[in-house]
Amino acid sequence: MLSVVVIEDSRLARNGLIRLLEPFAEIDVIGSADCVANALELVKNFRPEVLFLDIHMPGESGFDLLEQLDYSPKVIFTTAYNEHALRSFDYNVVDYLLKPINKSRLCDAITKLTASDVETPSGTFQEPEVATMTMQSKVFIKDGEQCYLLPIKEIDYFESCKNYTRVFFSNRDAYIKKPLNSVLKRLPESDFFQANRQQIINLNSVTNTDLGVGDTCEVTLNHCTSISVSRRNLQIMKAKLGF
Repeated sequence: MLSVVVIEDSRLARNGLIRLLEPFAEIDVIGSADCVANALELVKNFRPEVLFLDIHMPGESGFDLLEQLDYSPKVIFTTAYNEHALRSFDYNVVDYLLKPINKSRLCDAITKLTASDVETPSGTFQEPEVATMTMQSKVFIKDGEQCYLLPIKEIDYFESCKNYTRVFFSNRDAYIKKPLNSVLKRLPESDFFQANRQQIINLNSVTNTDLGVGDTCEVTLNHCTSISVSRRNLQIMKAKLGF
């Protein structure tokens, strides 16, 4: 059974979601909150496994709550805004539900939650499969006081910075709290490509390729950024770009 806290500023929506969750034997709603301040105290005290979390609340947002936690519960976002498969690199987002919440979509979300807790024959629990984003997905990136909600397709490239990854988009950049290899697992393989050990590029951002002597190659992205492609990855890139 999964312990759950419901965080929603609307009393009507909050109570409605709790009622919708009652038939699910695998769900144990241990509390609810109407704002980030109340939710923070509740979550820190009881450390639920799952949060049903409203994104847009007066004052602080659902993302502000996640920033203040010292662990990573599974998250199902609830929102009144159609944000086209909102995702985040930094948080353990299982699904998102558009309000008013549809029973069928709620069932799908619960299935995703329970699928992540399947026991293996050895008796150990395996990590859930990481959901791959699409080019229509939007990601939330918070860098200091700056918050960005942008489509994946607008990101030009990612660059490794030790245990962090730097994201470059529209002549701006921000950091996410994941290493480059974790980011790569989330990206659509048909559109993103690891050019070298340090950088992943959006193939749709490539404006020019410069094949040098031997197996060397430089690609130019939007905003005139130049990226070197490693020899071992050059043939893969050629196949993806069709040359």
